[in-house]
This record gives sequence, C-alpha cells and structure tokens, in this order.
Amino acid sequence: MRRLEGFEAAAREAVARRDLHGVVGMAANADELLYEGAFGVANAETGAPLKTDAVFFIASMTKAITSLAAMQMIERGKVGLEQEAASILPEMKTHQVLVGFDGQGRPQLRPPARPITMRHLLTHTSGHTTDIWNPDTIRFIQVMNVPPIPGCRNAALATPLVFDPGEKWEYGISTDWVGKIVEAVSGQRLEEYFRDNIFKPIGMTETSFIISPEQRRKLVPVHGRDDRGGWKTLPFEVSQEPEFYMGGAGLYGAVGDYTKFLQMLLNRGRAAGGRVLKPETVDLMLANHIGALEWPGMKTAIPAMSADVDPLPGISKKWSLGFLRNETDVPGRRSAGSQFWAGLANSYFWFDPKKNLCGITASGYFPFADPPALRVFDALESDVYATFG
Repeated sequence: MRRLEGFEAAAREAVARRDLHGVVGMAANADELLYEGAFGVANAETGAPLKTDAVFFIASMTKAITSLAAMQMIERGKVGLEQEAASILPEMKTHQVLVGFDGQGRPQLRPPARPITMRHLLTHTSGHTTDIWNPDTIRFIQVMNVPPIPGCRNAALATPLVFDPGEKWEYGISTDWVGKIVEAVSGQRLEEYFRDNIFKPIGMTETSFIISPEQRRKLVPVHGRDDRGGWKTLPFEVSQEPEFYMGGAGLYGAVGDYTKFLQMLLNRGRAAGGRVLKPETVDLMLANHIGALEWPGMKTAIPAMSADVDPLPGISKKWSLGFLRNETDVPGRRSAGSQFWAGLANSYFWFDPKKNLCGITASGYFPFADPPALRVFDALESDVYATFG
C-alpha cells in the first residue's frame, strides 16, 4: 500500500500542535483500498493510541445510508419520490410553518402551502431544520420544551417547518423522517433493516445504532477542547435506548466500513455480498434534485457545536438524494458531479464516480467544520489525486 506523504505530514503536524487529538484517513477506488492511516490518540484522557479500526460517532454520515434505504424502497415500488410523506406517516399532516412569536413569546404557526413529499425530505427542502443552524428553532425548542434529539425521544421531532416545502434548502431533521418512512414501508426497525439490506451485503460489520461490547472497546469518545488548549472527552452519546432510531445522525461505525459503503456507490450499487441498488437507481440518486436552487451554505446558530459551513467556496453546489455535489471540477481534486458530506464530530468524505476515487477522514470532536480538521481532509484529498488520480 502506497503512502500519502502530504496527508501524513499534515496529520502529524496537526496532532503535534494539538489542533487534533487524532485522525484516521482512508482512500479507495471501487475495488481496492488504496490507503489507510491513523495518527494521534483515540482517548485524550487515557492516551490510548488511535487505530484504523476505531469506531466513531459518524453522525450525519448516517443520512446517506438512510437515503440509500429510501432509494431501495423507491426501487421496489413501495414509495414514490413525489409521494406525500403524510400518506405513509399520518402524523406529518400536522406539520406547520413557524412564522414568528407573539408578544408573550408563543410560536405562531400556519399550514404549509403544499404537502411534504419524499423528494423534499431527501433533498432538505421540506422546511424542517435543526437548532444548530437555525435560531428560530432554538427559540421554539426552548419555549415548547422540546427534548434534545440525541435522546431519540419521538417528541424531539416536534419542531415546525421554517418555510414552505420546496422553496428553499435548509439542513435539518428531514432524514430522521425518512428513516421513519423506511420503517413504515419495510415493516422493520431501522437497525434491523440496515443490517439485513445494507450492512450485510456490503460487509459493514462495525456500524450500528446500538454500540456492541466489541465496538465499545474500540470506540473513540467525542472530544472537546479544554481550557488549557488540550483535549478532554465529553459526556456525549446518542441514546442506546431509543424510541426512534435517528436516521439523520445516529450511527456509530468504523472508517473502513464507510469506505466499503462508498466503494459500493462507485460500483453503482454492487457490493461484495450482492447488489444493493440497481445501477440506474444509483444514477438517479446522485443527480441534482434541487433544480435551479443553489446550495446556500450553513450559518451556525450554536458555535460550540459547529462553525459556519461553506466547503468549496465559489463553486456551484447542488443536492442529490443524499449528498452535496459540486457542479464543476475542483482543480487538482474532485471531478464535477462528485458527492460529499460529513458528520458533526468532524468526519468528512467524498466520492468521485468519474475518477473512481473516494476518501474519508474522521477525528471525533466538536465543533464541526473546525479549520484544522478541514485542512487535514483537504490534504488527504489533494494527496489522493496527486498519487492515484
């Protein structure tokens, strides 16, 4: 296996400067793992070294897997892209649009101009949002005493829309509703559905919502910076006794597992253990599904959890049915039509169907979109194209 000297130098420097406590990086093409490396520590308090088989909270990297499950439902004719979500989940008929707060601070709501469809949910154009990137949602949560979503209580999803479906793009809990729809039409809980229909054929043995004893032995706890410029572990974990499996951000998994997931997509749905999607369904999934809308970026409302998010500035970006996609080539890096996204604890990935390459970095800390983690991810991508492109 060839080394990626530029990435390795960037990773070692970031760890030495204490910009990162640790980072795992991997790269592959459709059929072969091209690179893997681990740097720093898995646990800043114990000093345990980070290994390539470490298990991370992969957070919003869950969304692509839930979206793929929805594509399986579409492929099997169990749901349609333009189907109204409320025809599957009647409770979604009550979703209303937040228009402001009255003089007593009570939320003011109105019915949406049109129903929410599966396409809206899969493209984050449903009107749903999340507190990290929307101050009005923060206020609603506080006023209405909505529980935090990592607790996985159904009441955590009781936040309103912030615009009419189809009119804007805004990140939020749309994919959590997609997960509930997958459960409703498949007749399985999301943990079991993923295991049987996605993880087994792909060979993802270290990914799940519920952390097994073996996974916990390899788990990287979520970290944060301490007052001395070092690192500490945080008391953060997605509920292990969930009312609902958080299809938007609830999975834990190893970087090697997610690399296999990306390789399956590079292979247009074919995995080592069998076909996961038809090639034409993968093509449909990866197309632009927000039309003339431009991806607007994400301005943080909770800086302790995330910085502003604006990858590849100056390049047109759209949303497929599961990923952000760049519409033009990035010089020295990914091709137009490449797909990418990330997880809240500073994990990042891309895959490039044209050049048959993919890569991931994972660190495991808050806040998201932290510049040191982004620099190391950029170093991996640049080095992968220079070496294998």
